[in-house]
Amino acid sequence: MGSIGSKTRHRKVLLMLADFLLISLSYLGSWVILMRRIELADYFLTLTLSAASFIIIFLIVFLIFGMYGSLWRYAEAHEFIKCLLATLVAAGVFVGVTWFWLQPPVVSVRVPITVYFLSSMMAGISTLFLRMAYRAYRMTRIGRKTSAGTKKVMIVGAGETGNAVLLDLYREPKQRFDVICFADDDINKIGRKIQRIRVEGSTEEIPKLVSKHGIDIIILAIPAASNAQKSRITNICAKTKCQLKKVPDLYTFVTDATSIVAQITDVSIDDLLGRDVVDVRGQKSDYLEGKVVMVTGAGGSIGSELCRQVMIQRPKCLVMIDISENNLYDIQQELLRTRGRRKSIQLHAEVASVRDENKMDLIFERYRPEVVYHAAAHKHVPLMESAPEEAVKNNIFGTLSVARCADRHDVLRFVMISTDKAVNPINVMGATKRVCEMIIQSMGQVSKTDFVAVRFGNVLGSDGSVIPLFKDQIAAGGPVTVTHPDIIRYFMTISEAVSLVLIAGEIARGGEIFVLDMGEPVKILDLAESLIRLSGYEPYRDIGIKFVGLRPGEKLYEELLMDEEGLNRTENQKVFIGSPIKISPDYLFEALHVLKPFAENNDRDKIVDMLHKLVPEYGEMENVSVLEKILAQGPIGVRD
Repeated sequence: MGSIGSKTRHRKVLLMLADFLLISLSYLGSWVILMRRIELADYFLTLTLSAASFIIIFLIVFLIFGMYGSLWRYAEAHEFIKCLLATLVAAGVFVGVTWFWLQPPVVSVRVPITVYFLSSMMAGISTLFLRMAYRAYRMTRIGRKTSAGTKKVMIVGAGETGNAVLLDLYREPKQRFDVICFADDDINKIGRKIQRIRVEGSTEEIPKLVSKHGIDIIILAIPAASNAQKSRITNICAKTKCQLKKVPDLYTFVTDATSIVAQITDVSIDDLLGRDVVDVRGQKSDYLEGKVVMVTGAGGSIGSELCRQVMIQRPKCLVMIDISENNLYDIQQELLRTRGRRKSIQLHAEVASVRDENKMDLIFERYRPEVVYHAAAHKHVPLMESAPEEAVKNNIFGTLSVARCADRHDVLRFVMISTDKAVNPINVMGATKRVCEMIIQSMGQVSKTDFVAVRFGNVLGSDGSVIPLFKDQIAAGGPVTVTHPDIIRYFMTISEAVSLVLIAGEIARGGEIFVLDMGEPVKILDLAESLIRLSGYEPYRDIGIKFVGLRPGEKLYEELLMDEEGLNRTENQKVFIGSPIKISPDYLFEALHVLKPFAENNDRDKIVDMLHKLVPEYGEMENVSVLEKILAQGPIGVRD
C-alpha cells in the first residue's frame, strides 16, 4: 500500500511541475508576442507580479477541480471538459484579482488586455494537450500490446457498450486480450473504426471473421437487444469454437459500479432459448406486502427462487417448508444473509413432509398463512415409473393434505405448481400431477380459498433437468446422451416460472389453470449441440452424442393444454387461463379415498389401475378397475 501511495504522490507532483512549466511559459509567451509594441522596462513590475498571480491562481484552481486526482490514461470526455472549465474559472479569477489589485499606485501600468486573452488561451490549450497526448500515448502503447497467451477477441456490438468494453479491455492490467475487430448489423457502422479497431462485418459474417483472424473469444456487447436477437447471434457464435462471453443485462450494466470486464460472464444456455424472456410480472407488485406467505418444497430450484422473489414484495412473514433439511438450511441462510433492509420480515424454516397432514395442520395453526405456494413434488419421470406409490403419496396426497389445511385455516390463495406432463399424460408423474390439478379445481368449487394451478414446461437449469446432466457429461468428455433425435420440449427460465406463479397468485379467482405462452418448443438435440459448442467443443468430433432411446414414461413432445380446454386471455398477453374441465368433487374425493390404502400398501398394480380410471387420457385399460366396482355401489361420502 505504501508503494502505491508513493507512486500516486510522485505522479501528482510530476503533473503539477509539468503544469507549472506550461502555465509559466504560456504567460511569458503572451508577453513575448507583445514585446514589439511595448517597452518591457515599463512593465517589469507588472509582469513579475501578474506572472506570480497567474501561476498560483491556475495551480490552486486546478487543485480544487481535482485535476491531479484523475488517472489521465483513462480520461474520458468529462475529464477534458473539466479541464476547460477549470481554465475558464482560473482565467476569471486572475482577471478579477489583477484588474482590481495591479493598478496604480501598486504598479505604474496595468496588464495589457491582450495578455489576459492570450495567456489564458495558451495555458488552457497546453495543459489540455498534455493530458490528451499522455492518454493517446498510453492507449497506443497498450492498445495492441501482445504477448504469449494473449487471446484474440472479437466484440459483437459496435455501440456505446462495445466501445466501453474495448476501453476496459485496454485497461486490463495483465493485458490478456487483443481486440481484433467488431461485428455489427448496422450497415452504417461496417467499415468504420472505433478506437482504431475496425467494424469488419455483420453478425452473419462472424464465422468467416473468426476463421480469418483466428479469434479465441467472442464478447457479446448487446445488453439492450431482445432475447430473440441474442439467441440468433448466440447460435451463430456457437457454430465457431470460440469461447463466448457476454456483458450483463442493460439494467445491471448501467447501475453496477464495477468495471465492465468484471461483469462479463459466460454465455449460458438461457441465451439459446430462442424467444424473449417473458416478464409476466409487469410493474412491481405489492400483493404479498404485509402478508404471511408459505412455500412448500422451499429448498428446490423453483421453491427457493419463489422464496427469493416473495422476499422482494416484503411479506410480514415467510414460512419455508421442505423435507430436505440441507436444501432448506441453504435457502434459509441465503435469505438471512441477503435480506438487507428487509430484516423486519420474519423467516421460519420448518422441516416437514407435506404427506403428514397432522404436522402440516400444526404448522398452519402456528403461522396462519394467507397465501400458500405449493411446490413440493416428485418430478423425475423415469424414477416415478418405477415407484408409482411414491408419486401418489407425495404428489397426490401431499397436495390433498396441504389443500385441506389451507381450506380449514382460511387461506386466501393456494397456488399449486403443475407441469405440461399433466396434459394427456403417458407417465405416472404426469398422471399424478393431473390428479393434483383436479384436486385444485375441485377444492375451488367447495372452498372459500381461491385454489389455482400453474402449468409450465421444463425449467432451464432446475434440479434434475437435462441441462445439468449435459454439462456433467461434457465435463467428463462425453458422450452426451439424448433419448431420441426428434424429441422436443417447451423450455422456460426459472425467473419466468416464478413470475408466472406469482402473477397467478395475484390474479386468481379460484379453479383456474394458468398457462404461459412459451413460444415454440426446442429440440433437445439442438440444445445438446449448442451446449457442446458453448463449452468450446465440436459436436460429434470432440464430444459425441449418443441416442439411448425414450425412457419409461417419456414421450416425444409435451403439450400445454388438453383437447377439452380452451384458452382465455388475461390482462397480461403472455399469460392464459385454461377453461376448467367439469369435475365432480364428490366423485374425485371418493376415488382418492379408495386410492389411499393402495398407496399405503404399495400395491403398484392397483395404483396404476386407479390412475388410469381417474385420468382417462392416461392410456387405455383392459379390465374394469377396482375403483369402478367400488363406486358402483353408491356414494359413501367424502371421508377424511
